[in-house]
Amino acid sequence: MALTTISLPTLEKLSSGKVRDIFVVDAQTLLFVASDRISAYDAILANGIPNKGAILTLASAHWFGLLPSLLPSLRTHFVSLSIPASLPVTDDERAALRNRSMVVRKLRILPIEAIVRGYITGSGWKEYKSKGTVHGISLPAGLQQCERLPQPLYTPSTKAEAGEHDENIHPSQAAALIGSEHAAKVEALSLAIYTAAAQYALERGIIIADTKFEFALDENDEVVLADEVLTPDSSRFWDAATYAPGRDQDSFDKQIVRNWLTKEGLAGKEGVELPAEVCTATEEKYKDVFLKLTGKTFEDAAKAAQA
Repeated sequence: MALTTISLPTLEKLSSGKVRDIFVVDAQTLLFVASDRISAYDAILANGIPNKGAILTLASAHWFGLLPSLLPSLRTHFVSLSIPASLPVTDDERAALRNRSMVVRKLRILPIEAIVRGYITGSGWKEYKSKGTVHGISLPAGLQQCERLPQPLYTPSTKAEAGEHDENIHPSQAAALIGSEHAAKVEALSLAIYTAAAQYALERGIIIADTKFEFALDENDEVVLADEVLTPDSSRFWDAATYAPGRDQDSFDKQIVRNWLTKEGLAGKEGVELPAEVCTATEEKYKDVFLKLTGKTFEDAAKAAQA
């Protein structure tokens, strides 16, 4: 059964997003709790995907552990998967939090989505077909749908407030939002993380077509990787064995949900209820890519995290 509402009345709730609710642990740390809610086309759907929050949390924890070994200069907000014993929550609440919550450092989130595209698809493909650009950046003529780009492309967007829509922007516009020094650091880190992660994933049969990162500033004004990272919610994962440019690809993400919404004419509408078969198929896709990327089944990872 999907958990779409997180209730922790004894904790101060800082914010509630499309998927995550954020609670205060103390002055330095926060509790990020991933529900099973699912959003598509910037709209939250009525029902969730069973185990989704736990899959996203354990996937992020995997990457937060791995990436600093690939990029030694990288800093992240991740602290632990363990729920602090000092938190005033009931046994039932603690059980509900298990595997879907992580303790993170309290930082200042930068107001942009740092998107990196390795392949041309989605909204980038639509813009390219009409203008020959992606986020206003000119690309070579003659690219096919889902073709690998000559090099990974940094294409940021605004980070919209609740109820609003993200807006694709040119990298130069990101500098106006967060300052040129931070913008340059975010771009460099985004491209470095994507390149390292894409190579790691490809060795395991997964293409990371595109992904989005979020960054924050710590007490020393240093740029830190935050939020979730390289999950099926934040990334477009393809099966390398069946990949072929010139057509849509089989995805290990919420493309099943997007496709159903588009087919039914419901894209962007709030409160839509997904059919059970779409929920089940999406859960299986999330579990499948989790196994391929981590080498563990979701069930085994969940047990190991609590050992």
